[in-house]
Amino acid sequence: MTISRTKKLVGVTAAAGILLALAGCGSAPETSPTDGGDAGPAVEGFTPCIVSDDGGFNDKSFNQSALEGMQKAADELGVDLIDVESESANDYAPNLENLVAEGCTFIVSVGFKLSADTIASANANPDIEYAIIDDWADADGDGETDAPNIKPLMFDTVQAAYLGGYAAAAWSAASGVNSVGTVGGIPIPPVTIFMDGFIDGVEKYNEDKGASVATYGWDVAGQTGQFTQNFEANDDSKQAMQTALDQGVDVLLPVGGPIYQSAAQAIRDTDNGAVMLGVDSDLAVADPSVADLVLVSIMKRIDTAVYEATMQAAADEFDVTPYVGTLENDGVGLSSFHDFESQLPDGLVDELDALKEQIISGELEVTSPSSP
Repeated sequence: MTISRTKKLVGVTAAAGILLALAGCGSAPETSPTDGGDAGPAVEGFTPCIVSDDGGFNDKSFNQSALEGMQKAADELGVDLIDVESESANDYAPNLENLVAEGCTFIVSVGFKLSADTIASANANPDIEYAIIDDWADADGDGETDAPNIKPLMFDTVQAAYLGGYAAAAWSAASGVNSVGTVGGIPIPPVTIFMDGFIDGVEKYNEDKGASVATYGWDVAGQTGQFTQNFEANDDSKQAMQTALDQGVDVLLPVGGPIYQSAAQAIRDTDNGAVMLGVDSDLAVADPSVADLVLVSIMKRIDTAVYEATMQAAADEFDVTPYVGTLENDGVGLSSFHDFESQLPDGLVDELDALKEQIISGELEVTSPSSP
């Protein structure tokens, strides 16, 4: 295992027993950060830390976005962060233990899958402040986090996905194909919430336009659909994407971090003019190699949520009140259409803006069984 501040702590299970030496924190800036609201310089000894799920920090998605948010805060504060990358679920608990041992004062766990281990770590270390992305940390379902020092960072992604589904349907209708689809990674709420919104958005388009755009890959009512059963860009994922394309879809929503790479590969191999939607981050920007295939991205602004939570903790103003990103607070939304902007059906952007305002006002109710 190698570790230094601002560098990765990796492979904890393969390097047990190695003695670690860390440099001290850098000094905090004399002035308040430009984007940190009321937060001032970091309190003495502040050490922000972050642990990925097994998708890794190079997923061009939620892990990477979370790390970028913490790095922005650390840079503004003039402190070093420690990041630890998980290679499998077996790494979650040991990675958290190592971060505690390294003197972390604020730890962000990236993702639903780290929930149980984060709760255990937080209960064992009540003086450390924690945040977790995409989970309430409420295993017993009583409406309260299972440790009093965890801040959930949640996102009502169904709202943005609804807009993405509407846009996908409009694109497919204009192409004359009239078929769109989605494939998830693993059937967990942070994945299926995208799929719910996407399918419902297609149905809204059909209702408004008298269209008949078909959907593949997800049944909202039954909460069943097509999954790769992993978050890896491997042969199984590519086959799942190919199966969707074989159904005739020309817009594909892969939901699961790196599996977008499998979708891109299947689209290029099929060469039928299909496009895809990104998730979490603006995929056309995060990975320019697939920008020519990305119609639009359904964004969860995880970087902003992590940044703000880190700045709060740094200023000794940490608040465990859950954060929920919505269209109204700009915590979720659609990216630019980038190179596809000039090819969009007439009036689509205005229609999306109107739908967004209807969702924000409550005139149009958009929800999912996985909504926070």
